Amino acid sequence: MIHEITVVGTGTGAPLDEDVLAGARLVVGGRRHLDAARLPDTAERVVLGPLAPALDAVARHLDKGEADGRVVVLASGDPGFFGIVRALAERFGPERLDVRPGVSSVAAAFARAGLPWDDAVVVSAHGRDLRTAVHVCLARPKVAVLTGPGAGPAELGAALARTGTRVLVVASALGSPDERVERVTPAEAAARDWGADVSVVLCLDASRALGGVRTVAGPAAQPDGWALDESAFAHRDSMITKFEVRALALARLGPRLGDLVWDIGAGSGSVAVECARLGAAVTAVEKTPDGVERVRANAAAHGVDLHVVHGAAPTVLSDLPDPDAVFVGGGGRELPGIVTACARRARRTVVVAMAALDRVPAVRDALTGAGFDCDGVLLQSSRLAPLPGDVTRLAATNPVFLLWGVRPQARTEGVAQ
Repeated sequence: MIHEITVVGTGTGAPLDEDVLAGARLVVGGRRHLDAARLPDTAERVVLGPLAPALDAVARHLDKGEADGRVVVLASGDPGFFGIVRALAERFGPERLDVRPGVSSVAAAFARAGLPWDDAVVVSAHGRDLRTAVHVCLARPKVAVLTGPGAGPAELGAALARTGTRVLVVASALGSPDERVERVTPAEAAARDWGADVSVVLCLDASRALGGVRTVAGPAAQPDGWALDESAFAHRDSMITKFEVRALALARLGPRLGDLVWDIGAGSGSVAVECARLGAAVTAVEKTPDGVERVRANAAAHGVDLHVVHGAAPTVLSDLPDPDAVFVGGGGRELPGIVTACARRARRTVVVAMAALDRVPAVRDALTGAGFDCDGVLLQSSRLAPLPGDVTRLAATNPVFLLWGVRPQARTEGVAQ
């Protein structure tokens, strides 16, 4: 097979094989890669900035049909890992590519930190919304963030400054004489100007940076069950969202890696914990001091990270970043106002559980008034319960109304991953 485009990964320590440039008629790459290479005198040089003009230059060259004139693309690290290979393969077809990967910046950064990375989550913030990376960093103990303009160590550190369990490893100019690898707190990262040489930031929970032997690379597998029994959580006087209600609430919330979920009136934190087990970053709001401690204890028991806020909604919500989804499990007479405040901020959905029939119309009005499509159900269940004589009866649980509102554009847009 004759490959017309050779893609070479460089820049993280491995020297460039100059022979790969021999006979090249077009060389595309970042300015520093082009300046560091000895290009053939007859080669056209295209500096890689915006992607579309560079791809158009490659297309024009290929259209000439010159059998002896190859295209060489110089890229950083492994160009098949969040790199230019995807765009080239989509435009020209993978069969036309000869990809020669270098060491990715992620692999190099973890090597400099002396850590394995088979259990790391890698998320790109280059040209993407930083909030997804922030939420992954809050939810997982070992994350590599590929940075970009407006989404570097300072911005990431500012968003993570409220957590006291993370350390950032900032890798700059990897593989060059100016290489720097520094460990800082999020607050320290937020206070500095890091320049343009940072390509990757590792966000680590130092206490969990080393794990056991892995079989499958990547983040931990999804839990094998959800809507856990109430006995899986510490709670007060059965004041907990029952598992039947929790099952449907989780289905409507749709928590996933990269999301931020609010659990308002968290109580025992059962919904918050389950959302975190499914990969979301979670903020649990609880107004009672003993409730706050209970939520934290349940999070620790299930090995998940929660941001627990002691205070009453909607007052404390103004200082929180906007959520993707919200569960409201309490509120009393203030419930419609709380739902309204949450609906103004939620990007995708709000789910409300309530026992009082009288509050259903006002909550529904709050959701529809905020522009949500609203639906709901009355959940009534009866559980098997033993009786003397080795027989069984049905024991009814208290009925609960579950309403949910979905922002209309969320049905079609989804969330970019």
